[in-house]
Amino acid sequence: MDDYMPSRYQPLGRIGEGVHGIVVKARDLQCDDKIVAIKKLSLRTKFGVVSLNTVREIRALQHCRCDNVLELLDMYPDLTGISLVFEYMPHTLYSRLKEADENPLSRATVRRYTGMLLKGLAYLHGLRLMHRDVKPANLLIDRHDVLKIADFGLARIYSEPPRAYSPQVATRWYRAPEILWGSQQYGPPVDLWASGVVFAEMLRGLPLFAGATDIEQLALVVRTLGTPNPKDWPEVRSLPDYNKIRFPSARGERWEDIFPSCTTRDELGLVDALVRYNPAKRHTAEEVM
Repeated sequence: MDDYMPSRYQPLGRIGEGVHGIVVKARDLQCDDKIVAIKKLSLRTKFGVVSLNTVREIRALQHCRCDNVLELLDMYPDLTGISLVFEYMPHTLYSRLKEADENPLSRATVRRYTGMLLKGLAYLHGLRLMHRDVKPANLLIDRHDVLKIADFGLARIYSEPPRAYSPQVATRWYRAPEILWGSQQYGPPVDLWASGVVFAEMLRGLPLFAGATDIEQLALVVRTLGTPNPKDWPEVRSLPDYNKIRFPSARGERWEDIFPSCTTRDELGLVDALVRYNPAKRHTAEEVM
């Protein structure tokens, strides 16, 4: 990567690697030695075609100007793809949650992070942009403890009425039930479900639904929320995979029995407003900010 890095950036070492490329920490010599993160993305797949995820991420980030969405500072091409330059973020919500056994998140911090997440989602949805992969690892935290939404590789512009989208999106633990049941027509409520599950994880100190497979994930959701009631969610019966999987009838659990006793009524109310079956009845980010 160093062979094609502009001279303004001084590499400081690799800080991450994933299926979409590597991330390098660097110093911006033209901007007061500001520390940045450079994400190298391949523009082509193994079949030699341009990666849609890469194009989506670039297009989404070029239009984002929000305190709670990761800012794209620069980009430059190389022989195999393109590199995106971001502000450097030393932490993720995932890393903060892993440290929670020794240094638990305070209730004030949980509320503040959640407010920042919802503000970022309200901004994205105002641009008619679905993130589709909200999870702790994609929520970055800067040195001032500001949370920002990152990783737009699965982001899509949505339309009304919804057009067909892939159900193979989002990380399983944070995947909305309509997607788990195979829906290809969904919208921003999938992000609100995920944000509610993330909020619940911050409150509990452990994931709300941690299924090892899609079927187990659905089973955990049904056990917690109860068997879906077609009167409350008429569309559930028409979801592609709804009649393929049968679960024992469940009444569901009370949120009060799932969360620590110190959880307030307002906090339980926010979980309930977001983690509900019918996407049309999930509150929007603006409504719960």
